[in-house]
Amino acid sequence: MTKEIITLPDWPDHPFSPAVRAGDYIFLSGSVGTKDDNGKQLTTVPEQTAQCFENIKKTLAAAGASLDDLVKLTVFLCDAAEFGNMNTVYRQYMKQPYPARSTVIGGLAMPGMLLEIECVAYKPAR
Repeated sequence: MTKEIITLPDWPDHPFSPAVRAGDYIFLSGSVGTKDDNGKQLTTVPEQTAQCFENIKKTLAAAGASLDDLVKLTVFLCDAAEFGNMNTVYRQYMKQPYPARSTVIGGLAMPGMLLEIECVAYKPAR
């Protein structure tokens, strides 16, 4: 099995890659949505959820995949009371048949992060 690092042109100097393809699977690092593409701070769960999915779409596209190729998502959510708000936006991006998903409630690494989404996609190698 080969391993390929998926890169993005605007990726900050993080000590991890946006995604890694291993065989037919693509493993995405956790995506956050604290800022939109213009640098505007996003402060609500619906805004951050939408931005997470926009970021995920870009990363998947760089790997030659799309949201339709996702097989597993893990949502890390700071506040259980926001579960419904997150799910409303989630349904705007994810269509049936839905991939497997877990949601974990707990704190995140940086102030202002309200949720983080990590994913696994299945897309046969080119």
